[in-house]
Amino acid sequence: MKKNELIEVRIESHEFPATGIGYADGVKVSVKGAFPSQKVSARVSKNRNGKAEAKLRGVCEKAPYEIDAPCRHFGKCGGCISQNIPMDLQEKMKNDEVVNLFSEAGLPMGIYEGLVAVKEQYGYRNKMEFTFGDEVRNGELTLGMHYRGVKNAVVNVDGCLLVPEDFTKILSYTVEHFRKLGTPYYRVMKWEGVLRHLMIRRGENTRELMVNLITTTKGELDTEVWKKGLMELELDYDLVSVLHTENDNPADAVNCDKLNVLEGRDHIFEELLGLKFKISPFSFFQTNTKGAELLYSTVRSFISEKKNEIFDLYCGTGTIGQIVSEYADRVIGVEIIEEAASAANENAVLNGLDHTTFIAGDVKDVIAKLESSPDLIILDPPRGGVHPKALEYVVNFKANEIIYVSCNPKTLVSDLKYLTAKGYEIKRTKVVDLFPNTPHIETVILLQREKPQHVV
Repeated sequence: MKKNELIEVRIESHEFPATGIGYADGVKVSVKGAFPSQKVSARVSKNRNGKAEAKLRGVCEKAPYEIDAPCRHFGKCGGCISQNIPMDLQEKMKNDEVVNLFSEAGLPMGIYEGLVAVKEQYGYRNKMEFTFGDEVRNGELTLGMHYRGVKNAVVNVDGCLLVPEDFTKILSYTVEHFRKLGTPYYRVMKWEGVLRHLMIRRGENTRELMVNLITTTKGELDTEVWKKGLMELELDYDLVSVLHTENDNPADAVNCDKLNVLEGRDHIFEELLGLKFKISPFSFFQTNTKGAELLYSTVRSFISEKKNEIFDLYCGTGTIGQIVSEYADRVIGVEIIEEAASAANENAVLNGLDHTTFIAGDVKDVIAKLESSPDLIILDPPRGGVHPKALEYVVNFKANEIIYVSCNPKTLVSDLKYLTAKGYEIKRTKVVDLFPNTPHIETVILLQREKPQHVV
C-alpha cells in the first residue's frame, strides 16, 4: 500500500473523531468520515508501522442503517460529515468513542453519567466563519466552507442547515455583491487578492446579529456600498454590528490588523442561564447557545458546595467562571486573548459580580505568579489540551477538586493520566453533544485530590 494509492476498504469499527477503521492488506486503515459497515474508496495519505491513514473519496456500499442526508451540500462541504447517520446512532457512536478512549488509556471514569445531547439537530450555530474562494479553478466567486478532501476549493453553502435563515441571506447577498464587482478573493499561495472571510455571529436569546467582513488591503474595496445593501436586508434578528477587519497576515486564518466599525457597535450581547455576556468579534464563545447552557449546567451540577476560591483557566469571555460564581467567594479567570479577558471583566461588571476577576495572559505564565489557594480549578483548554507546564502548576496548587471541560477526548485522557498519577481521582464523567452531524463532542470530568494516608 503506497501513498496516494486509491484503495477500497470495509469499515469495521470507529474511533474519535468520527473515523472509520478497516483493514487492507493486513494494515489498519483510518478513514475520517467513514462509518461501520460501509465499503469506501479512499486515497492513502500515510502508511507507517502497519498503520495507514486515507482520505475518503466515496462510498461504494452504504451501511444498512444509513439515511438520506437532507442538506444539498452534503458530500461536498467539509462541515457536516454524519447527516446520513440517524441521531440516536450518532450519539451512541460518540458515547462509545469516548468510553473506548478511557478504556484504552486504562483510566476509570468514576460515576459515568452517559451522554446528554441538545435537542436541535439543525439551525443551532450562533457563529460561522465563511471563506471566499472558488469551487473550480478560475470559476465564479464562492463563499462558504472548504470542499471536502479537495485542497483550495470552497463550496458556496447557501443552503447550509446548521445556520439560521439570516446567515444564509447575508451570505447570498455578500457573494452576489462581490461577484458583480469582480472583486478577487485572497489566494494563499500567491499572497494576492482582497476577500478573505465573512464572519457572522448572533445572540440567540438577545436576537442580535454581527457581520464582519475580513479582507486584505491589497486592492480597492468600497465597504460603504456593501454595508448599505446589507442594512436593507429583511432579517429576523437585529443587525447591530457591521464590521470590516483588515488582515494582511499571509496565513489562511482569521487575524486582525485593524478593526473598522462600519455600523453600530463592535460587539453583540448574549444571555445564558440568567447572565448577560458581551461578545466581541474574535473572543471565544460556545457556538451553540442552547448547547452552552446544557454544558455549563453540567459543570455547575458538578459543584457540590460553596468554595472559598475558584480558578477558571482558559476562560474565554468568562462564561463558566461567572456562571459558577455563586458557588465561590472569589473567582479568578485567565485567558490568553486580551480582548476576551477584557470582555470577561466587562461582563462581570454587567452582571454585578464584583468577586470575579479575569486576567489576560498565557495560563502557564499567569498561574505561576498567582499566590492563591483555590479549592476548585476549572480547566477548559483548546483542542491541544493543557500546556504541560501549566498542568504542573495546577497540581502544585493542591486544589481539592478539578473540573476538566474538554473538546478533545484524546488530549483529555493524556492530561488525565498525568493528573491521576499526581494524586487526583476521577469521580464523575459526563459527555455532552453540542454539535449534531459533526464529529465534535464535549466531556466534563470531576477529579478530587486523594487524601494522604496516615502512616502508623
